[in-house]
Amino acid sequence: MSIKHIEIMDTTLRDGEQTSTVSFSASEKLTIAKLLLEELKVDRIEIASARVSEGEFQAVKDITVWASENNYLDKVEVLTFVDNGVSINWMIDAGAKVQNLLTKGSLNHLTHQLKKTSSQHFKEISQTVSLATKNGITTNVYLEDWSNGMRNSKAYVFEFLAFLKTQNVARIMLPDTLGVLTPKESYDFIKEIKDAYSDLHFDFHAHNDYDLGVSNVMEGLKAGADGLHLTVNGMGERAGNAPMSSTIAVINDFMPEIKIGVNEKMLYTVSKLVENFSGVMIPANKPIIGANVFTQTAGIHADGDNKNNLYFSELMPERFGRTRQYALGKSSGKANIQKNLQQLGLQLNDEDLKKVTQRIIELGDKKQVVTKEDLPYIISDVLDRTYEEKVTVNSYVLTHSKGLKPSTTVSITIENETFEEHAQGDGQYDAFMNAVKNVFISKKIVLPKLIDYAVRIPPGSNSDALCETIITWKSPEKEFKTRGLDSDQTVSAIKATEKMLNIVVS
Repeated sequence: MSIKHIEIMDTTLRDGEQTSTVSFSASEKLTIAKLLLEELKVDRIEIASARVSEGEFQAVKDITVWASENNYLDKVEVLTFVDNGVSINWMIDAGAKVQNLLTKGSLNHLTHQLKKTSSQHFKEISQTVSLATKNGITTNVYLEDWSNGMRNSKAYVFEFLAFLKTQNVARIMLPDTLGVLTPKESYDFIKEIKDAYSDLHFDFHAHNDYDLGVSNVMEGLKAGADGLHLTVNGMGERAGNAPMSSTIAVINDFMPEIKIGVNEKMLYTVSKLVENFSGVMIPANKPIIGANVFTQTAGIHADGDNKNNLYFSELMPERFGRTRQYALGKSSGKANIQKNLQQLGLQLNDEDLKKVTQRIIELGDKKQVVTKEDLPYIISDVLDRTYEEKVTVNSYVLTHSKGLKPSTTVSITIENETFEEHAQGDGQYDAFMNAVKNVFISKKIVLPKLIDYAVRIPPGSNSDALCETIITWKSPEKEFKTRGLDSDQTVSAIKATEKMLNIVVS
């Protein structure tokens, strides 16, 4: 089997920046460019369109200075236009050495947008290529709307290719500009061209409007494409471009006849950086780079992983600089929890593991997100119940209205006897405690004093995280602490208080 090296050109900084609302600063572009070439190790990067703005010019200049110092200048490309040399002069001033010249790849575009004949268009292209060559600039040529050109004006496309063969052009780039191709068309069109011009280099530039970007890329490679244009996180206009991460994984796993130089271990790192700079969030279920794609949720899957890795595939997270996670929620089983405990270096006996599992299922039923970082809190909450349960807080109503004192109505059962009380206080929890005290006064039981009240959430959690309230109590005999756990701070304090009541009554 012969092995073919395929060039990977990343166009996140040019085509990817056409994603709605996205505009990278000059420093962000330079940072991404460095990461793409030095760490991800793509073959080429397309970084900008000529003549767009002063900021774009400065970004290109910053990148070309760095690239020149580090021997990457021939890997840095800029989109240019057939404009009587204006783009060429812009490139010279910016220090760029490779132009990707935008031309018309369909008769429809040529006729209705440029309103020119093919001979007129070709003459202007020839003049642009000659000027570039004279100034030491390498030329690649985009055939814009090539996919529709192959569908509707194939004779024009082949006339164009015959002309380009006579020009000093390094690469001919075939874009599915509107993302309309099927996999079969991608194969058929590229094969027809490669059969006719096997000695020319053709790049395939796929868009993802029908979610066929990766499939089209596979077929384009099978047909003989020499290079691919991809974007980090599939960024790009409309539905975006063929995504870098999925395409690289597919080539490495299913196309042994293809060799690429991309370092897949850096895909996730680069994706997260671009996510942060662009503000475009990666969907949680995005293959390879999404937050959930290496997370097992069902307990049966974690159990299978414990038994000879039954639910593993070639897509091992470590390949992409990631680790497998085991989600905690209502579908979690003991195996999921054990996997998370192992990662935390914790062990539980079977009885305690059963209690913790049940508590996690209860939290999952409330649609609460339970993380590995929550586990120590849940364990502490569950295993803190060393008393015989004689007191139950059945229900409560907490009210807080502007201009009125907070109040609480509470129902409590103490050793099969149920009480209901109402009280006000300086806050909702204070009102709750006053109502509870009224109940226990009727039972002639003195409650301990609250001397400390602390609230915390697991590190890295957010507003929907579990909240742990730790309350320190002091009675004439002793000082002790109780914990409560819930996503609501007041409720977690009430749960901690319920534990205190059971200790007092026991």
